[in-house]
Amino acid sequence: MTELVIRPYQESDQQSVVKLWRDCGLVVASNDPVKDIHRKLEIQQEMFLVGVLDTRLVAAMMAGYEGHRGWINYLAVEPGFQGAGIGSRIMEEAEARLRTLGCPKINLQIRRSNADVGEFYKKIGYSVDDVVSMGKHLVED
Repeated sequence: MTELVIRPYQESDQQSVVKLWRDCGLVVASNDPVKDIHRKLEIQQEMFLVGVLDTRLVAAMMAGYEGHRGWINYLAVEPGFQGAGIGSRIMEEAEARLRTLGCPKINLQIRRSNADVGEFYKKIGYSVDDVVSMGKHLVED
């Protein structure tokens, strides 16, 4: 495999990222991926990472830190490349960047419709916390 390059998102990546998220089943009716991208570019855009092999975008994820916890959102690896270590590599990069910011712990949420990905997170050291995740929409997409 060609060397994976992990770099910050660029505007020219938008179409590939949205397609990747759709292909991985991460886009749901309540989320507009283009709006989510634009929102992320306003806050810690350097924490929006993509993985590229040659010129092909094969992974993407958003990370962030609000002073208490780090968060991971929209982690996706192109289905044909899953299991090749790309997800682990991009997570390692996000963790390193969050650690540099002083982040003590990372949280993430997994939709019930995507529960199989929990095994991936367990393999890289994540565990289920004894919490209830709650949310409230402030803005309709």
